[in-house]
Amino acid sequence: MSTSTRRGTPRHAGREWLAGAHPTPDNALRSWSAGGLAPVPTGRLWLAAEAPLLRTVVAMQRVPPKRLGPVLAYPEAECAWWLIPPDAAHQLDDIARLTVHPPGWPLYCPPLNRPAEGRVWLERPDGSGRLTDPIALGAAFGPAGRLPAEAHG
Repeated sequence: MSTSTRRGTPRHAGREWLAGAHPTPDNALRSWSAGGLAPVPTGRLWLAAEAPLLRTVVAMQRVPPKRLGPVLAYPEAECAWWLIPPDAAHQLDDIARLTVHPPGWPLYCPPLNRPAEGRVWLERPDGSGRLTDPIALGAAFGPAGRLPAEAHG
C-alpha cells in the first residue's frame, strides 16, 4: 500500500526523484536512510543556483508557488541552493546574488524529511520534477525584487 501526501503524490516520490539524479541512486538512498548527506551532481535533472540564505528566505515569498521548486539551505554557511532547469543558467547570468554551479558540481543533499549535517530543505522535492522557474527567480532577486502581476497567473 502506498502512502500519499496531501498533494496526492506517493510519500517517497521526492526522495526517489532526487535519488534519480545521483549516478547510483541506491547509494544516495542508503546515505539518507543512515541520516547522512548524499552528493548529488548537478546537470542531469537540474542545476543549483547558490544564493545568500537570508535573501533566499525573502525571495521565496516572492516566487509564486506554482513556480517554486526545491530549495536547500545550509544556515551555518549562510547559503541556499535553488534547483533550476538544466538549461537555465544563461537566464540568471546578470543576477549578481546568484551563482549557478556547472553540471557535475556536487550538491550535498540531506534526507527530505529531516536535517542532516546542518542542511535542511526549505522547499522539498515533491517527485513531480517541478523546478524553480528561472525568470521568477531572477525577478525575485533582481533590483525591484518583485514579479510583474501577469507572472503570477
